[in-house]
Amino acid sequence: MAIDHSADWVCKSFEELTTEELYQILRLRSEVFVVEQNCVFLDMDNKDFVCAHLMGCHGDQLLGYSRIVPPGISYVESSIGRIVSSPAARGLGIGRELMEHSIRTIYRLHGKRDIRIGAQYYLKEFYESYGFVQTGEIYPEDGINHIEMLLSINH
Repeated sequence: MAIDHSADWVCKSFEELTTEELYQILRLRSEVFVVEQNCVFLDMDNKDFVCAHLMGCHGDQLLGYSRIVPPGISYVESSIGRIVSSPAARGLGIGRELMEHSIRTIYRLHGKRDIRIGAQYYLKEFYESYGFVQTGEIYPEDGINHIEMLLSINH
């Protein structure tokens, strides 16, 4: 299916999500993190309840998603997690749009502050292009190498 690359971006609290939106989010996360990346892990980690959910949609199709994590939940800093683009939308710039919107959303919701992420190591250069810097050693998580990265407001 050919997809127009334009997405409408909306951010909602867990309580504001419709059941259809929640289903699409969980389906996309499972499609990529569990099936495509062959990771057996419990995606529903109870953090969703306190996070904001950024969705990039075209019509009724979810093209990109990230979880905006308040400070003190995953790290001392605010965080962006579960960053995922639909396989059907890859190569259309959705990942870049998603990161730009995610960073702006954190600043809007939590103030302009440092952002820490747990990134898949193979995406290190992608995150560096936004100013993130590796802050720790490579560590395995669910069979994939990860690193912590920090986007400092002083960068």
